[in-house]
Amino acid sequence: MLEGIINSKSKSFLFFCFSFLLGVFIASILQLQSGFLYLYLSLFISLSLIISFWRKHTHRFIFLCLFFLIIGLARYVFAFPTIQPQEGEQTFTGIVAAEPDVRVDGVNYMIEESGIGKGERVLAKASLYPRFEYGDELQVNCKLKKPDGMYYARQGAFLFCERPEITKIGEKKGNFLMAKILALKHIVAERVNRLWHEPQASFMAGLLYGYRGGLGDLNDLFNRTGVTHIVAISGYNISIIAMVLCAICVQLYIPRKKAFWLVSTGIVLFVIFTGAGASVVRAGIMGLIVLFAKQIGRMSQAGRVLVFTAVLMCLQNPLVLVWDAGFQLSFVATLGLVYLSPIVEKRLLWMPTKFGLRESASSTLSAISATLPLILYQFGRLSIVAPIVNVLILWTIPYIMLTGFLAVIGSFIFYPLGKLISWLALLGLDYIIEIVKWFGSFSFAAVDLTIPAWLMFGLYIGMIYLVIQKYDKKT
Repeated sequence: MLEGIINSKSKSFLFFCFSFLLGVFIASILQLQSGFLYLYLSLFISLSLIISFWRKHTHRFIFLCLFFLIIGLARYVFAFPTIQPQEGEQTFTGIVAAEPDVRVDGVNYMIEESGIGKGERVLAKASLYPRFEYGDELQVNCKLKKPDGMYYARQGAFLFCERPEITKIGEKKGNFLMAKILALKHIVAERVNRLWHEPQASFMAGLLYGYRGGLGDLNDLFNRTGVTHIVAISGYNISIIAMVLCAICVQLYIPRKKAFWLVSTGIVLFVIFTGAGASVVRAGIMGLIVLFAKQIGRMSQAGRVLVFTAVLMCLQNPLVLVWDAGFQLSFVATLGLVYLSPIVEKRLLWMPTKFGLRESASSTLSAISATLPLILYQFGRLSIVAPIVNVLILWTIPYIMLTGFLAVIGSFIFYPLGKLISWLALLGLDYIIEIVKWFGSFSFAAVDLTIPAWLMFGLYIGMIYLVIQKYDKKT
């Protein structure tokens, strides 16, 4: 068996990718943040063994896997600053390096400072006012401390600024293109608030560019009914929308090749408009992978592309593999859409294909099945009504997004026209809100249920076995 793998270049490449990801995983679990000398020594020994046994294919393959595993370990260690950031009371200057994260109780600013360590980022939580924007240069006085957990570390922030005193000393210091994109988003946000009232305005903002504020009690109902993904830009959301849009293109008799490029272009433009943050870029890539799988019609190749994508993402930021639940959900949801969807769709032949209903249902059930073990492990909540609620509302999302987009564009051309179109989108928004409220009102809508890691892995092994069995029968 090993000889067969070695003789297949594509399978060897896949094993090297898995070896790298395994190295990142091991380093994440052990939380390795030092040991450069041991890493250099390990790399030297593995390279020496590869050179020594280069003519022996089996030994060379094993030592190459070991080499890539060590590369994964090293990449995780190098993600942390070589010099530990200093804690305590400090004053420094820095630039707002990302879009401010506005919450109900304050604003989180990611500040790339120049007074503590070049290129290091500090998370500062300040009051709602005065408000600072991306690219503003700030002078900050605060008590610096290391944040609890790895949530902000994966964004590059290894220090938390406690009770900051912030003074603005400059502006327009950030990336020119990003500043223009965020300025456009701000203009669109103002127009959305004019066209719709709350909570519909925040709901539409969530659909169009991933805004999460302003939903209030509706946010909890989304959690209870398992549809939070529709207002969070994730691979789960974009992938399902991409699949439904493909079905709509089929209904409109748009050729498959043209539909692929149209939907792909739409996703890329959407990612750019939302600000092209790390999570949004990841979501866009995941959506494009699903489209690619449909286009080439070869599930095995899609799986390899997906693994290679995970490697690229971990090369850019290795902390996402274990510490970013969004990355994990995007990854397994896409795997579900690629490998489980064909199996599920065969069980739904009785459903009509109009409006892409059957494909939407199969995509929804596949993604839910794939993500359920991870959700139960990470968040400990099981939404009983999620499958039926998703089937009832997901088919409307592309139409609501389209009418919402047209309403915003139309309002800039002739405001009454935009307002007229917004009423059409309002019907869809109200439909979803009423569905969510009705199902969320049931006491059994969601239950608290947490599973251990061994059970989660066991469930995924079972899914993998099912897919392999179905694939073997098909071939």
